[in-house]
Amino acid sequence: MTIHNLYMFDRHGVLMYYGEWNRKRQSGMTIEEEAKLMYGMLYSIKNFVNKMSPIDVREGFQCYRTSKYVLNYFETPSGVKFVMNTDLHSQGVRELLQQINSQIYIEYCVKNPAYKSGETIQCELFKTKLDELIKQSPIFKS
Repeated sequence: MTIHNLYMFDRHGVLMYYGEWNRKRQSGMTIEEEAKLMYGMLYSIKNFVNKMSPIDVREGFQCYRTSKYVLNYFETPSGVKFVMNTDLHSQGVRELLQQINSQIYIEYCVKNPAYKSGETIQCELFKTKLDELIKQSPIFKS
């Protein structure tokens, strides 16, 4: 099992954080361009799922599976969006994204008086704790 990368967007679609672990292929774009493309795709997929679903979708869009990877999506009630790309065999990614939100983002950003909501996350403690949580996860493979 492998975690490739993680994007965090605020409720307005601004990239707050990008982390990379086992990404084997680069897109050839800057992170900013890649993030805009990713957010646009998420926006379109979410709208499609909400409009085309034959049943009431409470959880909404959660993942997008290709033949090579899975794009996992988790959105908080405050509108922060977590996108994690993993391999096809990864299990429990949604729970990991919820942990990242509750144990890392809220603890080291939201509760930090120096952090302003919607800004790029520069806190080294956030980055260190996130890296530790990812690497301790059974999903991570170096």
